[in-house]
Amino acid sequence: MKQATLFRTIVLSDLHLGTAGSKAKEATDFLKYHSCQKLILNGDIIDGWQLRQHGVWKKKHTAFFKVVLKQIVHHDTKVIYLRGNHDDFLDQVLPLHVGRNFRIQRDYLLKSPSTTGERSFYVTHGDVFDSITSHMKWLAYLGDMGYTFLLWVNKLYNQYRSWRGLPYYSLSQTVKQRIKSAVSYISDFEEKLTELARARHCDGIICGHIHQPAIRQINGLIYMNSGDWVESLSALVEDHDGNWNLLYYSSDMAVGPGNVPDDTDEGIQVADDEPIQQVIISEVFTKR
Repeated sequence: MKQATLFRTIVLSDLHLGTAGSKAKEATDFLKYHSCQKLILNGDIIDGWQLRQHGVWKKKHTAFFKVVLKQIVHHDTKVIYLRGNHDDFLDQVLPLHVGRNFRIQRDYLLKSPSTTGERSFYVTHGDVFDSITSHMKWLAYLGDMGYTFLLWVNKLYNQYRSWRGLPYYSLSQTVKQRIKSAVSYISDFEEKLTELARARHCDGIICGHIHQPAIRQINGLIYMNSGDWVESLSALVEDHDGNWNLLYYSSDMAVGPGNVPDDTDEGIQVADDEPIQQVIISEVFTKR
């Protein structure tokens, strides 16, 4: 692994830790490779929905948070964890400050330098305009089950492609892009969020939620989406001059096999009456 790159800001979202589809190891390797002054975990980092049903919390999920803690210790990184719809169990504790470098809250205002002066970005997970996740949770859970099944099919298909010597292919991304209603939803989502940034008197919006990494201008404002760590394996990064880019995971960021948590670990299933945050805190701060 090469020398790590220090950024001013890194934004990660939609890791969905606790699910089989989460690329937890790759996200952990990414943070080992790239350090930052400010780390924004923009929602759906922990998938409480899946953990309550049939998800399992494994060592590789704990490893991600241990790397976050190392960033705080070694680089004095400020960590802002924003609640998403899949980690809505955090409603019970937010806003929460742990020391001077870690906080959990609902949204965030980020100041970013530029050649024309300081810019401001409203940072939110993005489910605020999602009527399904906000008002029809039973339908959102049903959609989540369908998406999980699609990811399972995608995994089997790519095992076959790997055996044939073919590159990775995101079946679920292709399905979403070819469904007209999904394309319409994404476009509407982006426009509504940029209007929210305008209402907050900001220069742009930073979000996640729809698993579609992007940096673009919409109606004169900057729209940025950090993507996800289920399919895209992407992050938003800001250099020290205020320039923003999308960065994708590559094999160069992988650590040696001796440092990788054993994926055969059976993990821990969260009981229905057990607070998710209590289980995770216990795992992160206990040596295993």
